Amino acid sequence: MKTALSLTDIDNELSKRDIQLDPDGYFVIYLNRKDGLICADHYTNAINEQGLAVDPDTGEVIACKGSKPRMATQTFSGRTAKEICVNLLEKTKLIPLSMLDHAAYLGREFMRAELCLKSGEEYIQD
Repeated sequence: MKTALSLTDIDNELSKRDIQLDPDGYFVIYLNRKDGLICADHYTNAINEQGLAVDPDTGEVIACKGSKPRMATQTFSGRTAKEICVNLLEKTKLIPLSMLDHAAYLGREFMRAELCLKSGEEYIQD
């Protein structure tokens, strides 16, 4: 008889899957508690032959930590996950993402950020 997996176990197992990076860029999500906002800075990138995100101007691999500062191309914000999703996906002429799994990931992260904004807990992007 199989034991049912907990929701945490399911999420942990799904986190082990391979993901493809969005060639239209990536987002750094953070909270602006002073103004009560969820914010998402968008950065452009290119994807090299190894599937790594690289600076589109230099071709250098973009490191997760310790890399030189990059300038965001746009910043999106909202007081709720729904508002930032509408601002990003419905009110933007050229939406800076091209993959549905990336959009789904952002929606999940915006919900987590909203919960942290409301509860006062620290938000750390997954």
